[in-house]
Amino acid sequence: MHALLAVASSFTGPRLDYHALAPEIILTATLVLVLLADLVLEERNQWLISNLAGIGVLASVIPIITLAVQNHAARSMAGGAYVVDDFSLVLKALFLGIGYVVLLMSTNYVEEGDYYQGEYYFLLLASLLGMVVMASARDLITIFVALETLSIPAYMLAGWRKRDLKSNEAAIKYYLLGVLASAVMLYGMSLVFGYTGSTVLTEIGKQVNGSITHKPVITLGIFFIVIGFAFKVSAVPFHFWAPDTYEGSPTPVTAFLSVASKTAGFVALLELIYVGFLGRNDVWGPMFWVLAALTMTVGNLIALRQTNVVRLLAYSSIAQAGYVLVPFAVAGDNIAARRSSFTAAVVYLMIYAAMNLGAFSVVIAVARKTRSGDISSYGGLFEYAPGLTVAMTVFLFALAGIPPAGGWFAKLMVFRAVLDSGTTWAVVLGVIAGVNSVIALYYYAAVAREMWMSPVPDGDVTPVRVPAPLLASLGLTGLVVMAIGVYPQLFAHFGDLGTLVR
Repeated sequence: MHALLAVASSFTGPRLDYHALAPEIILTATLVLVLLADLVLEERNQWLISNLAGIGVLASVIPIITLAVQNHAARSMAGGAYVVDDFSLVLKALFLGIGYVVLLMSTNYVEEGDYYQGEYYFLLLASLLGMVVMASARDLITIFVALETLSIPAYMLAGWRKRDLKSNEAAIKYYLLGVLASAVMLYGMSLVFGYTGSTVLTEIGKQVNGSITHKPVITLGIFFIVIGFAFKVSAVPFHFWAPDTYEGSPTPVTAFLSVASKTAGFVALLELIYVGFLGRNDVWGPMFWVLAALTMTVGNLIALRQTNVVRLLAYSSIAQAGYVLVPFAVAGDNIAARRSSFTAAVVYLMIYAAMNLGAFSVVIAVARKTRSGDISSYGGLFEYAPGLTVAMTVFLFALAGIPPAGGWFAKLMVFRAVLDSGTTWAVVLGVIAGVNSVIALYYYAAVAREMWMSPVPDGDVTPVRVPAPLLASLGLTGLVVMAIGVYPQLFAHFGDLGTLVR
């Protein structure tokens, strides 16, 4: 009898913590409900689908709060492949917050050729589910599955304007280069697995210590994995898909790709570097140094020449990725740099999300009147939309790192990580970051000058009507950006709380 019970128990499968998995379960249920609602609702009632999606995202936040309040002990499942800890809870909350703001931006979004059926919200939620899973992934397979879950819907969202040639081009470029990046990354993961015999990051971390020449297979594997994720976060020289994809996609999708998708790539890098490959900083440290320097510099220099505000924000997001890469480059120098670098990366991602989503919200609002993305169409915006002008100015100067908007604190955390490192190469990288911050201020200020000082191009000063959901997204992002600037200690606490450094 005991033998039968033992055999039966062996087929019960892994134990699952349903409380820890509640955010993913609620999001999955919302996906199904959205798809069913799209089947049964008449066209005049399609607006209910966006409300259903928003309610599902907000409901997913509730178990995150209860898990955070209950205790801070990590919940591990599937042999350590899936972990719910403070780090994952902070990042899941960030992803769900981003998703909710993008849903607000998408509601009542009107542009010729755009039509938002239930499939749009289904794809958006499916990609969001992949990001939430990514926050808990501690295994090469889980990371890859989460990455594909978030990427495949994003490929289709990029080409949502089906009759627009630019949108089709955006989707094709994003898809082809995304598949290439996935293949390179998967090859690197296979090399790491072949040497270590495990896909769990904690087990990999115990076996990969050594020098570049000591274990060349591991060196090659880490190289390919970092290159694959460099595509995903649009780091130079693997950035060439981003500007065309961002310009060709509907603006809410562009905001989603430039913030949520990029953040998910950085979250995966944090997990890989700090849990799996921490002992091989001689491999990834120089790679991140070069990527950070190139990404900041190239992104900012090309942004100087842009005449379209979406393309300007696209190159701006590339440059911002370079700033996030700076802490990665110095993380392996010493223990102090390791801790401050992790906090800097997490805090920068949180602040960047609010700044960029806010800027794109203004772009959507202004385009409702001008039907143009040209920077010249922002001329005299203050005359007929003073609120939008002030909001856009706040977001632009936040991206530039000018107080009191919150961007200054993100850059301060980056420079703190550089100083904690203290090496010559770290200081050089810090100087490059400082110079690039000055360059970025020029093109951000150029847009502000157009809004405040130039005349209205067509003389039409009819006020811009902003729908309530879009107004809510502007209010939320603006509140967060200013709150960070005035009281940054709270967000620094979230960065310290959500750490993988022990």
